[in-house]
Amino acid sequence: MADYVLESTVKVGKNVTVEPYAVVKGNTVLGDGCVVGSFSYLDNAEVGANTQVKASRITDSVVGANCTVGPNAHLRDGTVVEEGCRIGNFVEVKHSVLHCGVKAAHLSYVGDAEVGARTNIGCGVVFVNFDGKTKNRTTVGEDCFVGCNANLVAPLTLGNSCFVACGTTVDKDMPDGAFGIGRSYLTVKERRAAKYLK
Repeated sequence: MADYVLESTVKVGKNVTVEPYAVVKGNTVLGDGCVVGSFSYLDNAEVGANTQVKASRITDSVVGANCTVGPNAHLRDGTVVEEGCRIGNFVEVKHSVLHCGVKAAHLSYVGDAEVGARTNIGCGVVFVNFDGKTKNRTTVGEDCFVGCNANLVAPLTLGNSCFVACGTTVDKDMPDGAFGIGRSYLTVKERRAAKYLK
């Protein structure tokens, strides 16, 4: 008896590896040479050739060739990830398009967005897509760098080759080549820590 679940509706290419404890179901398509790692869950997913899925969940989404997903990533609700992308640890992507070569390596939420080719999404970046009443979209151009712990507040457009400094909340559109930084000023009070550490 197999130690994984592979439903009869799944289309499997050549030289595909499905590791123990993976679940692959629905109208999933596994491209040639892809690897579905242990503890992954795929339902109505399309996975391109030579892509590796590591302990991750992909539902109703498409992942192109030569990508890595996970460990512990979550792709859902019509997400499209093009060729050569890196979706890393604890990254959630919802109803978004990530063009070729995008990297979101860890601890980020990308929701209702389009992200241009070769853009880097830093650790802890949040695409703030919900204003309490409606979902709004964010567009990020090609070759951008979005620094750690940045918030992109939709509706929002960043042009090509933009740089968002870490810790910045972006709530205004940025034209091509713009640098955005929006941090509060740090106040350092010497010899005050002991009061709070007791």
